[in-house]
Amino acid sequence: MNTVDLVIRNGSIADGTGAALRTADVAVNDGRIVAVGTVSARGREEIDATGKLVTPGFVDIHTHYDGQVTWSNQISPSSQHGVTTVVMGNCGVGFAPVRLGDHERLMRLMEGVEDIPEPVLSAGLPWTWESFPDYVNWLSTRQYDMDVGPLLPHAALRVYVMGERGANREPANADDIRQMAALAGEAVTAGALGFSTSRALNHRTSDGDYTPTLEAAENELTAIAQAMQAAGGGVMQFILDISTIDHDLPMMLGIGKRTGCPITFSLFQHHQKPERWRQTMRQIEEAAAAGLKVTAQVAARAIGVMLGLELTRHPFRTRPSYAAIAELPLAERVAKLRDSAVKARILAEDSAPDDEFAQRLGDYSKVFTLGAPPDYEQPTENAIGPRAAREGRNLEEIAYDAMLEDDGQGMLYMPALNYADGNLDPVYEMMRSPLAIAGLSDGGAHCGIICDASFPTYLLTHWARDRTRGERLSLPYVVELQTRKSAEALGLYDRGVVAPGYRADLNVIDFDRLRLLPPEVSYDLPLGGRRLVQTAEGYEVTIVAGIVTRRDGAATGALPGRMVLGAQLPPQAIAAE
Repeated sequence: MNTVDLVIRNGSIADGTGAALRTADVAVNDGRIVAVGTVSARGREEIDATGKLVTPGFVDIHTHYDGQVTWSNQISPSSQHGVTTVVMGNCGVGFAPVRLGDHERLMRLMEGVEDIPEPVLSAGLPWTWESFPDYVNWLSTRQYDMDVGPLLPHAALRVYVMGERGANREPANADDIRQMAALAGEAVTAGALGFSTSRALNHRTSDGDYTPTLEAAENELTAIAQAMQAAGGGVMQFILDISTIDHDLPMMLGIGKRTGCPITFSLFQHHQKPERWRQTMRQIEEAAAAGLKVTAQVAARAIGVMLGLELTRHPFRTRPSYAAIAELPLAERVAKLRDSAVKARILAEDSAPDDEFAQRLGDYSKVFTLGAPPDYEQPTENAIGPRAAREGRNLEEIAYDAMLEDDGQGMLYMPALNYADGNLDPVYEMMRSPLAIAGLSDGGAHCGIICDASFPTYLLTHWARDRTRGERLSLPYVVELQTRKSAEALGLYDRGVVAPGYRADLNVIDFDRLRLLPPEVSYDLPLGGRRLVQTAEGYEVTIVAGIVTRRDGAATGALPGRMVLGAQLPPQAIAAE
C-alpha cells in the first residue's frame, strides 16, 4: 500500500489498552486504522504529531443528547473534548416510543430530570416518530460530528404501554409486562444498545412528580432483560438511590445473574452515607467473580452544582427584593444588584420557605468560588463558610459579590456527590477498580446547573498530570478508562483502541498545553435557550471514522458521524467473516 487516506507521524501513543506510551505512526484508510508502527506509505493527508499525545477517540456512555441530536449536527460540548462516540437515552428518560398525546409528558420529565427547558424541547423536537424503530430510523438519516448510540428509556416505554397508569407508577400487570418486553426486544433488533431505568427519588418531572420508573417491580425489569437477550443482547443501565440501595442493588444484580444481561450503573460517594460506596463495590465484585458482567460508571470529579445569576439556581433567587428584578436583562440586573441599598435588602431577607436548595447551602462549608482555571478539588478551608469566618465577613455577602464578578457571570460551585471528605480520594479509589469505567458526564443535560461534558479533559489533566492533593493515575490507564473499557461495556468492540482493524476515531493532543477553560453561559439552543458550556485548549485534531472533524479547537464542518446501532464486532471477528 503506497498511499493511504491519512498518516499521523511520530506521535506518543496511548493506545487504549493501558499499555505504556510508545512512539509510532498511525495509518488510516477507508475509516479504519490499517497500520501502527513505522509507516512507509504516504498519506493523502499527513499530521505531524511529534511531541503530541495520540489516543483513541473518547467514548462517553452516559449522555442526554436525545433532544440535541434532532436539531443539531454538532454534539457539543462533548465534541470539544475529544469525544467521538456518545450514548444517549440514559436514566430511563428519552423520547421514544411515544404516543401523540404524550409528547408534553415526556418533555416535562426530561425538563425535570435533566434540566433541559421544555420550551427548548418543544421548539426543537420534530416528533416525526412513534415507535423506537421509527425514532432510530429517522435519526439514521442525519449526520453528526461523532457517532451516537441509543438506549431504550424505561419511562417512555412504560408510559407508551400503560399510559396514565405507567406515569403514576402503578404496578404493571401481566399484559403490560408482555408488551414492554416485546417492545424492548423490538428496540434491540432496531439497534438499541440496551435499556435504561432510574430508581432515583430526585428524578422528577418539572411538575414535581416522581419518574414513572421509580418503583417498577423486579418481574417487569426481568422480563425486559430477558427479551433483550433473546433479541441479541444489550446492557441494562440503572440509576440507584442511596435510600433504597439496600433493596435495589441486590435486585439489579439478581436480574443480571438470572438473565445474563450485562449491568452498568452509576457509583457515587453520597454525602449522607459517605462509606456506602465501599459496600457497593464489594457487592459488585462478588457478583463479577460469580460471572456477572457488571461495570460501575464513575464520575471524574465531584458531581457539583453551578450557581449564578444566569443559571437555574443561586442563593437569593426566591428573596423578594431579588425576585422583583429577576426578569431584567442581566446587565440591568447587575446594575441594580450593585446598588448598596438593594444589596442590603436582599441580604437581610429570607428565602422562600419552600426553597429547599437555599436551605441546603447552610453554612456554605462546601460552596466554593471556582476560579480560573477552574479548581474542582479545593481544600475545605477555601469554601465560603470558612473564608467568612477567617475574614470576619458575612458569608452570604461573599457569595453575592462573587456572582457579580465578570459583569454578573461569576459562578459558585457546590459539590453534591463525591466530596464528603473535602477531596477526591474516594473517586481515585473507585476509578482504580477493575470494574470501573468513565461515565456520568450527562452531556446535553442540566443546562443551567452542571457542565460535566468536560469530564474527558478533566480525567487527562487532573488525574494524569495536575493533581496535588493525593495520588494520580497513569496516563495510559486514564485513556483506557474512557476508550476501550467504556466502549466494551456497551458492546462497541470496534473502537477505543489504536490498532489495525479498529475504527479510526482518534485524537492528537498537545498534552502539555491541555487545559480546561471556565464554564460559561451560551444561548445557542432553540429559541435562544440557555446552557452551560465548557471548552478546552490543547486538542489539536479530532478524527471520526478517518475524517478530521476538529482542528486547533475549531470544527471543520465535516460530519462523518452516524447512529451506531447495536453491538459492534471486534476487528478480529470482522476479519474472520
